[in-house]
Amino acid sequence: MKHRFTLAAAALVFAAVPFASAQDTIKLVNVLELSGPIATAGTNYRNGVELAVKEINAAGGVLGRKFETVTLDGQSNAGVSKAMAQRAVDMGAFAVIGPTLSGAMVVSAAETRRAEIPNFTGAAAASITQQGNPYVIRTNFTQATSMPKVARYIKDDLKANSVDIIWINTDFGKGGRDEFLRSAQKLGLKVGADISSDQNQVDFSSAVLKAKQSNSDVLFVYTNEEESARVARELRKQGYAKPIVGEATIISQKAIELAGDAANGIRGHVALTVDAPTAVMKAFDEKFQREFKVRSDHNGIQGYSVPYIIKAVSEKIGKVDPKAFNAALRDMPLHVKDYPGVLVSVKFDKNGDPDRESYIVEIRDGKQVVLQTLPPNNPF
Repeated sequence: MKHRFTLAAAALVFAAVPFASAQDTIKLVNVLELSGPIATAGTNYRNGVELAVKEINAAGGVLGRKFETVTLDGQSNAGVSKAMAQRAVDMGAFAVIGPTLSGAMVVSAAETRRAEIPNFTGAAAASITQQGNPYVIRTNFTQATSMPKVARYIKDDLKANSVDIIWINTDFGKGGRDEFLRSAQKLGLKVGADISSDQNQVDFSSAVLKAKQSNSDVLFVYTNEEESARVARELRKQGYAKPIVGEATIISQKAIELAGDAANGIRGHVALTVDAPTAVMKAFDEKFQREFKVRSDHNGIQGYSVPYIIKAVSEKIGKVDPKAFNAALRDMPLHVKDYPGVLVSVKFDKNGDPDRESYIVEIRDGKQVVLQTLPPNNPF
């Protein structure tokens, strides 16, 4: 009997070891697009997360606990992303990071909401945080925040009275187009040609011809990175001579690389850029390039900030707890002077949307040049 008890006790001890080990880590599960039409965005976001985790773990972790990351490929597909989010829940994730595809985030967030797990996303569709999901945390600007800034820049700085728009017919594109039209209407900015395009569209000759034939003063382009590069090349090919303005995608590093010289001169609004005139962003840019041999876009910046946001809030509340973290994050200012890893001072509202400064940039010689720094909507 004594021998049997000893064996049983030993079995219990060894059985407890994996559980204890799992509790000692903070598991982050990336549900990001490593393949499919927006693999560029997902890969950059993943790389940013991994770089930050590497740094934080090397410095001792969060309250003595290290991050553990798992990456699942959402394949730029809503159904796959939803299934991967459920897997992340089953893995016992502290937080899920992604998807960045708006349509995928809308459906996959239902899984993390049921499990009451914080869900970070770079998806921009305004609808994502308008559905009342208390566990969504958006690292990108919502279109309801960014589009008024774009429209005002076109109206006030470019002195335009009218604008054409080429947009991609997805949840992301339609949401942005609708918010832009609302913003333009409020400013008295007339919309001329309203041109829809498809995801993975290759030929933009017809779309560009419609814009050329319009009498509007400016063209606003709102498509994914790859499509944006094709639009830019076609615009230059057809000799389009009016100002071209976009949002984060057309002025992203990937779009610049794909478009080549055709990207030069394009202007746009971006929530985050490695060319921001700050020491912390310059340091991040250098680290990211050393690690991955490419410059980061806005997605990489967002991904990098997530582990540092988790670290900052968890250490402030004195515990590693997903529900407590999620509640404490809302309306808590995170200033770069206190938490350099967040890269840009930020405050999340009750819906999980961020407020922070942003930038108007112009592409010159293949790089973003910051023309203006725009303040937060509600300074904190």
